Amino acid sequence: MDNEGVLIPIVALAIPIVAIVGGIVSQVHANRLKADTRMALIARGVPLAEIDAFLKTQPEDGERAVKDPMRSLGNARRAATVLIAVGVGLMAFFLIFGSVMLAKVNPTAGWALIACSAAGLIPLAIGIGFVFDYNMQKRELSRFGLEVQ
Repeated sequence: MDNEGVLIPIVALAIPIVAIVGGIVSQVHANRLKADTRMALIARGVPLAEIDAFLKTQPEDGERAVKDPMRSLGNARRAATVLIAVGVGLMAFFLIFGSVMLAKVNPTAGWALIACSAAGLIPLAIGIGFVFDYNMQKRELSRFGLEVQ
């Protein structure tokens, strides 16, 4: 019985599970360290206001910190630029590589590589979606009186 091919799917399923469990354990450890630090500061007689300022407490689970809209706008623009560039780069790479293979080496492999250039459409489409999101965010900010260039 040949069991060589069984190990790959098992490892492929185990990696995300280990990553999730590791993240949870890390978060629990960070919360425990924060609580231990808080308890040590209380035991030394430090006022709670100073403890909160020292630890810079994050909002609780139900609350969210206020986000800077300009930072969100910049992140959308940056993601759009990177994804569009990656999409165009992938398409150009496979088209050029496929045309070289088509003309010089192996026509079958050349056509296959040219067909692979369609893989660049995925990041290109996502990048165009980020451009759309960027423009929507700009429109929403202009409703609140914030003009963005």
